[in-house]
Amino acid sequence: MQKTSARLLSLLSLLQTRRDWPGALLAERLEISPRTVRRDVDRLRELGYPIVTSKGPDGGYRLGAGTQLPPLLFDDEQAVALVIALRTAATSGAGTEEAAARALATVRQVLPARLRHRVDTLHVTAVERPTTHTSPQVGGAVLVTLGAAVHARETLRFDYSSPSAPPAGADHTDSPPARRAEPHHLITWNGRWYLVAWDLDREDWRTFRADRITPRTPNGPRFPPRDLPGGDVAAFVAARFQGADGSGAPPCRGQVILRRPASEVAPYVHDGVVEEHGPHHCRLTLGAWSWPALAAALGRFDADVEAVTPAELRSAFDHLARRYADAATAPPHTRGDGQPVTKDTASRSGGPG
Repeated sequence: MQKTSARLLSLLSLLQTRRDWPGALLAERLEISPRTVRRDVDRLRELGYPIVTSKGPDGGYRLGAGTQLPPLLFDDEQAVALVIALRTAATSGAGTEEAAARALATVRQVLPARLRHRVDTLHVTAVERPTTHTSPQVGGAVLVTLGAAVHARETLRFDYSSPSAPPAGADHTDSPPARRAEPHHLITWNGRWYLVAWDLDREDWRTFRADRITPRTPNGPRFPPRDLPGGDVAAFVAARFQGADGSGAPPCRGQVILRRPASEVAPYVHDGVVEEHGPHHCRLTLGAWSWPALAAALGRFDADVEAVTPAELRSAFDHLARRYADAATAPPHTRGDGQPVTKDTASRSGGPG
């Protein structure tokens, strides 16, 4: 039999892996008697773990939520994942950098030496895509409030500030009536947090910037869920941010089957949707401002293209194919000294190889 301390850690680890544990099953997994399980549960309660007991012939135990955060137990992989998440928290735009740094210091202090060495060698440098806009921070309390409203399906009442207006919610005396929306999803896009919701006043789907939202309390009544257009929040949000004419979609949008696994294509698709289509194929939906531009963008994946839709995209592929074929058979042009520019001379002069 394990020593008491080791047995308590094993018991706690099991309690964290599922919601309910029958006492007999715990005793079997730990190779101890049901009486010893009861004693160990009492010891964990004394340490601050809120363990709930269910009575009856099939009674068991459940690790509940307490008023204070008790000590947590992580295996090696979980501990490393937690450190990585805390190191990258500064790029989330959630305004939790200081809290994440303090949490990281706390976690590192209690890590075993073997894990501390591993995580100390991990240095993360966040490099964001060049952009002309800043990414305002959103308070953690606001994100929690929005997330709770999404989860509870409660109508959200909030003030929404414009870029040039003073902070919303500072004074309700002369402010316009609160906005009302049915929150659907809380998402991040390009370093900013957004709320996808059904605007009750405008009777339309909208995306609200979370840093401009000041929630009012209490929330409104609960609402039945609505179907998001298309059913996919990622595709919906991508279309909203790509569309310039207010239609919610780029002018030209097509779909193809690429003879490449989705895992190889997904890292290079920023504004499209990639879906598995068998072990060696994927379905890619992408948009662009012209059909030739879309065809050229799809060609950069260096993969065979199948099942092209719509017809305009097929025509664009045919147009580019003829243009590229003409370029491949055209005679080389000459440099200023009269010598032809070949592949070798272009490579030596810094051109594409």
